Amino acid sequence: MSTLPYSEAPPMAPVVPRRRRRLRLSGSLLAALGFVILISAWFAAVRFLKVPAYILPAPEAVVRALWSGLAVSPTSPMGYYLPLWGSLKNAALGFLIGTGLGIFLGSLMAEIRTVEKMLMPYAFALQSLPKVAIAPLIVIWFGFGDGSKIAISALLAFFPVLINSFTGLRSVEPEKLDLMRSLSASRLETYWLVKLPHAAPFIFAGLDMAVVYALLGTIVAEFLGAQQGMGVVITQAQAVTDVAGVFAALVILGAMGILLHTLVRRLELKVVHWGNRGSK
Repeated sequence: MSTLPYSEAPPMAPVVPRRRRRLRLSGSLLAALGFVILISAWFAAVRFLKVPAYILPAPEAVVRALWSGLAVSPTSPMGYYLPLWGSLKNAALGFLIGTGLGIFLGSLMAEIRTVEKMLMPYAFALQSLPKVAIAPLIVIWFGFGDGSKIAISALLAFFPVLINSFTGLRSVEPEKLDLMRSLSASRLETYWLVKLPHAAPFIFAGLDMAVVYALLGTIVAEFLGAQQGMGVVITQAQAVTDVAGVFAALVILGAMGILLHTLVRRLELKVVHWGNRGSK
């Protein structure tokens, strides 16, 4: 039996990209199907079950509320653009501060046992505190301006990144560490070349949660007192029993959550191209 030379063998590499495209397409179709089912159930509950509008407004009422806030100038105080920008700005700053501290302290605790024993109990104690209960205290400390929003946002984003960074750095295989010691690598070189790449999928899993928590923390702080922001929009709509307006603001926040999650996942696919999560 004659066989083809290795150089003439049919290429197999394109199979993987095609499979990934099929998986992405099937995932998109399932997401679209879930959206259609959700809207259909919502429509049926309003029309056939006669759910009152003050409990569940009709989908078309929410669309009208969305359109009234989006079909305006981006600089108009009557639209959603300025409040959304204010919330996203504070959430982004809180996210950067919280995740930066989380990675830094997680790395210190993973590298130095003494630091772990000193800080880890207090990190868990801080996480166990109900954030809604301590939010008024943070507002007292930082005021009703952007400071309190950034502080609560950073606080919510801090813990998942801290724990994931610590777990990822501590889970490096001993064989890799032994290899770096045999090569006389410094502690910093071992951290940068072995530990941090290994921990990258764990860190991005923490970032995926933290980016949504940061936005949530900003909204919670805006409920307690602010001049602008999506939390203020929701509070004002509740004050006049504009349930459709509340739903419209929630739809925008949900869309922002999906967008932020997608951005983190895209960044992960670019950075952690060697990991299991990035290959899916």
